[in-house]
Amino acid sequence: MASVAFLGLGVMGYPMAAHLRNKGGHDLTVYNRTTARAEKWVAEHGGRVARTPREAAEGQDFVFSCVGNDDDLREVTVGASGAFQAMKPGSIFIDNTTASAEVARELAETAGGRGFGFLDAPVSGGQAGAENGVLTVMVGGDAATFETAKPVISAFARMVGHMGEAGAGQLTKMINQICIAGLVQGLAEGIHFGKRAGLDIEKVIEVISKGAAGSWQMENRHKTMNAGKYDFGFAVDWMRKDLDICLTEADRNGAKLPVTALVDQFYKDVQQMGGRRWDTSSLLARLEK
Repeated sequence: MASVAFLGLGVMGYPMAAHLRNKGGHDLTVYNRTTARAEKWVAEHGGRVARTPREAAEGQDFVFSCVGNDDDLREVTVGASGAFQAMKPGSIFIDNTTASAEVARELAETAGGRGFGFLDAPVSGGQAGAENGVLTVMVGGDAATFETAKPVISAFARMVGHMGEAGAGQLTKMINQICIAGLVQGLAEGIHFGKRAGLDIEKVIEVISKGAAGSWQMENRHKTMNAGKYDFGFAVDWMRKDLDICLTEADRNGAKLPVTALVDQFYKDVQQMGGRRWDTSSLLARLEK
């Protein structure tokens, strides 16, 4: 059992922290910007509430974070009351935020200069994956630090992979989102086409999902898409944040992402339809408006 802090108890962080406590058996201290949510978590799972990230990190072996964006991450790490002000030598900070590779490298350098480890470890699997403890975790950072942290991370994951040096986890998550964007648009167009052609969508999916067109998105989202229900997964606002990170990195490294850029604009259309909190499969709603 390790002493662990978790910063950020949102849709993902709340159940991830719970798995660290209940499955991993670790002693947990939690911090959330809205203290009432942290108090609710402790009432359900035990542990301790910290009033600042710095307080949460004091004396801990591992500190996890899962916050909104680069600015939020900097605030909880190197801010005036940030966790980096209290991390002990030899401890490890593990960031599960989907953020830029740039901020990952920046924080890894700062952590190394202060004698503790840093891993960028974004996750994939959505809210359901977090709740069921079956997330995929893509990790960047020092290999030895990764091996030390892997058993702890595994409490909420079914796959934990070391992708390379600092920033590699975030770059891998970008690829994940690039692939998803194209898959969901293709699935939306396929269902839309099938409806217009007068086909039974359930029968169509039953057949094609067993062939080369099959995907996680098809298996897990076609029913809700066909029913016009879009509140079962990753929100459009979050996806646009992630795709902006992808497109910014592509501008930097010279990668060409024409489909990703187009789908990003389609999600902008969904936002303008009032679908900011709809899940990413709502690309179908845009086609059917």
